Amino acid sequence: MTNWVNQPIKQLSVVRLNEALEHQSQLTKPPGSMGRMEELAVLLCALQDTSRPTLERVSIRIFAADHGVVAEGVSAFAQEVIVEMIRNLAKGGAAISVLAEAQGADFAVINMGTVVPAPEHAKVIQNPLGAGTNNFCGQPAMSSEQLAEALKAGSDIAEQLHQQQSQLFIGGEMGIGNTTSAAALACALMSESPEKLVGLGTGVDADGLQRKLDVVARALDFHKASLAEPLTSLQCLGGFEIAALTGTYLRCAQLGIPSLVDGFICSVAALAAMQINQSCQDWLLFSHQSAERGHARVLEVLEAKPLLNMDMRLGEGSGAAVALPLLRLACELHNKMATFESAGVSTE
Repeated sequence: MTNWVNQPIKQLSVVRLNEALEHQSQLTKPPGSMGRMEELAVLLCALQDTSRPTLERVSIRIFAADHGVVAEGVSAFAQEVIVEMIRNLAKGGAAISVLAEAQGADFAVINMGTVVPAPEHAKVIQNPLGAGTNNFCGQPAMSSEQLAEALKAGSDIAEQLHQQQSQLFIGGEMGIGNTTSAAALACALMSESPEKLVGLGTGVDADGLQRKLDVVARALDFHKASLAEPLTSLQCLGGFEIAALTGTYLRCAQLGIPSLVDGFICSVAALAAMQINQSCQDWLLFSHQSAERGHARVLEVLEAKPLLNMDMRLGEGSGAAVALPLLRLACELHNKMATFESAGVSTE
């Protein structure tokens, strides 16, 4: 049921990449003077197989789910809050909702499974796999069947975006307790200690942070015999929304849709995707380094260079949406700047 994750990733166009590098060398500026804006434009040419990259059709999808590990006291908020936030997302009141509307991005929320039923709304896609995951301190977070369904849910979203000719995917997450799940999963994928990766999440106090550390350590010890492979690690420690994000990143890369990755939790999903199918790395752009403890280390392992560092830690795709204008401006510069020849500027 999960064999599709190993299918080949679409290759970048080397021809377009070299053409873009040559074009950049002819623009009216010193070579390299626009820094990473030049790199982004060249990469987007190679990803889109075009000499004139554009990001007019951007799709933002927020995956939401509950986590059984909340029973261990790892969150400052009750699980009922997630349903209230889904409603706020759908009605346009959340940060990511505002950012999506301001930038003309296609936006929807995917309910992957909450304790309290999620509201019905035109912008809420219902795909619940259960009333949240299990408490992974004593059993796997999800069954193998649920893992396959969560990955497939992400794949289905990617297929829909491909049909809509989307040029960029921005994924986000919403889930009470999901920084604990992401930290545990990152520890397993990176063989790191909880002390390096467990953070404050939505704002627990010192006692709450210690509980999170203890919970992650217990979970890693309980599941240690099952953490040798990324898929089983995702099954034991992940969330429905994290697995769905992983599936979306993988399928988008197979279909040739770049993904702009958000903060800590999305980066852990991207790390899982890369460990499942390494070639998807070329299709992952990293938007920002969040203030959540552990994100810098995850980015280091991913060999990722985030575009921004603005001390954000909200999640829900907000950091990626804030970085989106940089990608669009990189395209504008590449497409519209004059060359030395067209501007009549001497290069000597």
